[in-house]
Amino acid sequence: MPAGLYLEEFSVGQVIRHPMRKTVTESDNMLFSVMTLNPQPLHIDFDFAEKQSEWGKPLVNSLFTLGLVIGISVHDTTFGTTIGNLGMTDVVFPAPVFHGDTIRVETEVISVRESKSKPDRGVVEFEHRGFNQHDVLVARSRRQAMMLKRRG
Repeated sequence: MPAGLYLEEFSVGQVIRHPMRKTVTESDNMLFSVMTLNPQPLHIDFDFAEKQSEWGKPLVNSLFTLGLVIGISVHDTTFGTTIGNLGMTDVVFPAPVFHGDTIRVETEVISVRESKSKPDRGVVEFEHRGFNQHDVLVARSRRQAMMLKRRG
């Protein structure tokens, strides 16, 4: 049985506080940056980050942060019950993430609607919010997902 929720189990305004958390490591950041061919020295060059950035240390790749925030949400929301993502909008990173930060996530259901053309599904819009260990908002994104309805 899937761990995710079906369309009928979501309601507008529902907030899910995900119990899973992750401490971001140097290895996470380096591997993601290398795998995505992103040579930005702010992410992978400690000397550059220390001497030439306002942060004094490497920043975690923001696309890793986005993926982590959404990934943490999956088990409690869409695991096995989604047909696919339709889009992500309004992505912002109001504060940086650094190696050693621990990320927690909450998800709010923004809208729920049944499909007009396919009776077995609908669309849920989520707002995912990621916070560091100091409860500072580090990422926010809206995601639209095509969700299955419960069968019979």
